[in-house]
Amino acid sequence: MKADIDFSGAIPDSRGTNLYRADRDAAALFAHYLPRPLFRHLEPTFDRLGGLAGGHLDELAGIADHNPPTLSVRRRTGEDCNVVEKHPAYVEMERLAFSELGLAAMSHRGVLGWNEPMPPAAKYALTYLFVQAEFGLMCPVSMTDSLTRTLRRFGDPKLVGRYLERLTSVDFDELAQGAMFMTEQGAGSDVSATATRAALQPDGTWTLTGDKWFCSNADADLAMVLARSEDVPGMKGISLFLLPKVKADGRPNDYRILRLKDKLGTRSMASGEIRLDGAVLAGGATIAGAGHSDGGTVIFAEPPESGTRITLRRRLKIARATDFQDNGILRARSLNDELDYQVAAIQQVADDVHWCH
Repeated sequence: MKADIDFSGAIPDSRGTNLYRADRDAAALFAHYLPRPLFRHLEPTFDRLGGLAGGHLDELAGIADHNPPTLSVRRRTGEDCNVVEKHPAYVEMERLAFSELGLAAMSHRGVLGWNEPMPPAAKYALTYLFVQAEFGLMCPVSMTDSLTRTLRRFGDPKLVGRYLERLTSVDFDELAQGAMFMTEQGAGSDVSATATRAALQPDGTWTLTGDKWFCSNADADLAMVLARSEDVPGMKGISLFLLPKVKADGRPNDYRILRLKDKLGTRSMASGEIRLDGAVLAGGATIAGAGHSDGGTVIFAEPPESGTRITLRRRLKIARATDFQDNGILRARSLNDELDYQVAAIQQVADDVHWCH
C-alpha cells in the first residue's frame, strides 16, 4: 500500500529562474542609483546575469563547492612547486567575472561596451546578482579591485605603470588577480600586533619574513602585505607593501603556501596559510608613522630622478582620537596629539574642497 505524500510544504526550487526578472525591486533599485543612460546600457547584462545566476552559474558554483581547490607542492618530475589547482567549474566562473563582465576592472576602465569607468553602484548591482549563485569568487574580484585602487592612489608611479594594465585587463590569459595578506595568528583584528618583518637590503630592495595565517586568493599574482618596517611598537612601525608572486627575473618569489584552509563556507576559493621566506617586494616607496605627531618616514627603494617632484598627502579618519575623561590626569602629550590630529583633519578637508573646484 502506498502512502499519499503531501508535497505542499516542500522548499521551492528556483533553479531555472531568471533572478533579475524574479526580483520585483531589482530593476527599480538599479535604475534609482545608476545614471539613466548607464542603466539602459546595462539592463541586457542584468537580464543575462540573472538568467545565469538561476541556471548555469548556479550549477558551476555547486560543482566548485563540491570540488574545492587543492595545493600541489611537488611536480611529477620531483621539482618543488607551489601551485593551487582549481576545478574547471571555478575557472569558468573566473572567466565570467573577470573577463566577460569585467567586475574587477569596471571601476578603473571602460568595460561591457561602456567607454569610461562605471560608478560603484554598477559593480554592486552586478555583484548582487552574481552572489546569489556564487559568493566565494567575489572575494578575489573585490580584492583585485581594492588593490588596484590602493595602488593607483598611493603607489609609486613606476609600480602603477608596471602593473595597472594587467590588473585592469579583461583578457583572461593576461589579467592579474590581487589579494591581501594581512592576518596573523597573533594579529587578527588587532593589526598593531603584526609581527611579519620587512627588511631594507643594501641594494635598496625590501624583503619580507614571517607567517600570514589567513590569505584568501592565496595564489594571486599580486598581494598587499602588512609588515613591520621599524623597531617601534604599535601601528607606527607598520607599512603596506606590494608583493608580486613572480620576481622581476621570472623566478617564483620567496614565499610558500603551507596549506589551504578547510572552510565551512566559500569553499570554491582558495584561502591558505603563507610563510614569507625573504620574499622580495616590488620597488617603490614605504611609508611609516603616518598620523603620528612625532613624524614618520618615507623610504624610496630607488632614488627619484633629479628634478622629480614628490607630493605627500595624508588621509585621516575624521574622528576624535582621544577619549577625554571627566576625572583623571590630562597629559600634555595626549592634548597635543589631539590638537595636532584635528588641525591635520581640517587641513585635509580644506585640501579636498580645493580639489573639488
